[in-house]
Amino acid sequence: MRVLLSCLQSRKRHALPAYDFWRPYFVQGCQDARIEYIEVPGLDWAEGLLYPPGNELGAWRSRTWETVLAFARREHSRRPIDFFLGYLYPNQIEPAAISEIQRLGIPCVNFFCDNVREFRRVPDEYYPFALHWVPEFEALPMYRRAGLSHVHAPMPCWVPQEFRTIAAVETEPPTFIGSSDILRRDLLGRALQAGASFVVYGPGWTADLEPGATTQKSVRSTVSILVNQWSIVRTHGVAALLHKLENYLRPLSSRPLHVDSVCSFLPPEEYIRITREAIVTIGVNRVPTMRTSNRRPLTYSRLRDLEAPMLGACYLTEWTAGLGELYEIGTEIETYKTPAELAAKVEELRKDRARRRALRERGQRRALYDHSVARSLKRIAERLTGKRAI
Repeated sequence: MRVLLSCLQSRKRHALPAYDFWRPYFVQGCQDARIEYIEVPGLDWAEGLLYPPGNELGAWRSRTWETVLAFARREHSRRPIDFFLGYLYPNQIEPAAISEIQRLGIPCVNFFCDNVREFRRVPDEYYPFALHWVPEFEALPMYRRAGLSHVHAPMPCWVPQEFRTIAAVETEPPTFIGSSDILRRDLLGRALQAGASFVVYGPGWTADLEPGATTQKSVRSTVSILVNQWSIVRTHGVAALLHKLENYLRPLSSRPLHVDSVCSFLPPEEYIRITREAIVTIGVNRVPTMRTSNRRPLTYSRLRDLEAPMLGACYLTEWTAGLGELYEIGTEIETYKTPAELAAKVEELRKDRARRRALRERGQRRALYDHSVARSLKRIAERLTGKRAI
């Protein structure tokens, strides 16, 4: 199998939030499966995220897709390319170029990881693709309504070979790793109040623990406020404005976490060790978004739901509808729905070493075997060709 890969490769580091972590997963997954991947040399895919709609973005799209087409023609004539796989935002896409690549005999597949968070409907730019890799269970109705061919496959995740075993010892207390936001703070704060005992790592959690910390409110003009509200309606719909109003009128309390529950910033080299060696690794699947209010948060299965089990964690995560498609709940991973249930299950697992070990072993085996990048790519190839991939 030979795959042409576009996944926000860049020639230099851009001032964009975490945009380059998918490529290593795709590349390493291909290497594990002995799938050949090729990339267009010299292209800066991430640059396309810097420009708003207009002349600069148009110029970037024109020169980028001209280069892609020339490369695809040359490589496909030399030796066939089985499919083009992109991780592309709508603004990056030149639909005519996608159609032209497919006329060469190269099916085009797009992976996108935040459909339910970003879109109310499938963007028009996605329609030319032959197949869509949709990782969120909750996004499937969106693609069905659009009548687009899609495959529901897990988010691409890869862990090094040396971490595909169970850690020999448990050295850390129950742990959540991730940045602070209003939803996580409310959920975890309630769980601690319900009697849970765990620690959290990540940026933002210590803000309310620092001496003299205050909340600052900005003063904005009426015009800027109205412009902002109109922008919200235009981008996310009237419902988004209603959700914002509800958040204002019925705000969640910003629950302070006790100083004993908050750890210092986690060095990157410690992330894997603590995930593997924590008595329980906690996941949170709710996300702040304009599509829902904070009191009825959007939840969907995240990358951590693949990564933690692959690393051999005893994993307890927030329940979402899609998790039952990935795991046997209760034997491969555990889930909770409320802060009280989170507190109770942390305590149950803390007392039951044998069950923790069983969850680690079964969850890791399921994640590494059924949810690998290699397995997803082979499923995609089978969908495109109608026959078993080799």
